Amino acid sequence: MSEPAVDWISNPLAGRNPEKLAQLEIWWAERQKALEQAGYMLRPRYLPDWKPSWTGTDKFYLLCEDGQPQTRRLIMDATRISDGKTVMLKKLPEREGPHELQINRLFSSDPLASDPRNHCAPLLEVIELPNDPPIMVHSHLRPFYDPPLQTFGEFVEFFGQICEGVQFMHENNVAHRDCTSENIMLDPSRMYPKSFHPVDIRRSKDFRGKAKGYSRTWRPPRYLLIDFGLSRLYDPANGPPLDTPLRGGDKTAPEHQDRVTPCNPFPTDVYYLGNLVREDYIQKYHGFGFIEPLVVDMVQEEPTKRPAMDEVVTRLAEIRTKLSTFKLRSRMARKNEIWPVAAWRTVSHWCRTVGYVLTRKAPLPEPK
Repeated sequence: MSEPAVDWISNPLAGRNPEKLAQLEIWWAERQKALEQAGYMLRPRYLPDWKPSWTGTDKFYLLCEDGQPQTRRLIMDATRISDGKTVMLKKLPEREGPHELQINRLFSSDPLASDPRNHCAPLLEVIELPNDPPIMVHSHLRPFYDPPLQTFGEFVEFFGQICEGVQFMHENNVAHRDCTSENIMLDPSRMYPKSFHPVDIRRSKDFRGKAKGYSRTWRPPRYLLIDFGLSRLYDPANGPPLDTPLRGGDKTAPEHQDRVTPCNPFPTDVYYLGNLVREDYIQKYHGFGFIEPLVVDMVQEEPTKRPAMDEVVTRLAEIRTKLSTFKLRSRMARKNEIWPVAAWRTVSHWCRTVGYVLTRKAPLPEPK
């Protein structure tokens, strides 16, 4: 389950004195030397001799690199010393940790790791420190919705990849159980070759300017699933599983409303994906009628009436073949756009599209 971020500005415990680390940061700062010996360097903010760069100046602390707190309880960013790559460290919680580590290792080991349909974020390493819970190391990823999807082709490619990834998990008897928007990421290595800041992703890695990136159509990303703390591996010999509901980011699944009745978690994964499209795209954008019948089936009240992921992937592939190039290149327009803004965005979009056509960028931006 995703960790909620602390409101660093208004929360009196976390943000009253920006020159002191929050309690959730202190745990990591106390292990800075051990992490460095393991090959990972924390940012200057977490070094023993840190002195806030804004002290004695008229700078606002949130405009300084070392004023950027990592506000998620279990997460810390770091730099891998061997190659300078930004990574994310995750301390495994006592309750969910064993399951999360098991699923991460399963999909990060061959033969599953080398399967192109595997969209689970690869586990790079597990750091074992004395008397501490294991710390997983993953690549620095970016939320799939930032920057926003611009074309229907970009949406179809995104949804196709994620459906493929959940289908692959199901084929290997694993239910994600929290495949919601906060647990779907994109690999930014192509879109943001110079990376970006691990806390304020709008800023460059060194925090000196804006992060510079490319569109999805120009440099197609690969989409990845993360956070397997609620995921479970089931034995198919025992038949369809019945498990106690574990509520993650989306708490609207009909079968989870009483919170106690055991249910099959595989149809719930289907619901989560369908509800993501319903709430974040169909309800907010024009032009999604082409996928609405599939989504309606995915969010059926009765779990047994929902299609399995195999059927979802098959139907989505059929939908793709029926969409014209014009439709795939068309702009996703929000329903609440006022006309002057819509007109400006439409003109800008088609000017950009001319560039895509002239440089032979595919309307369905598949990563290579």
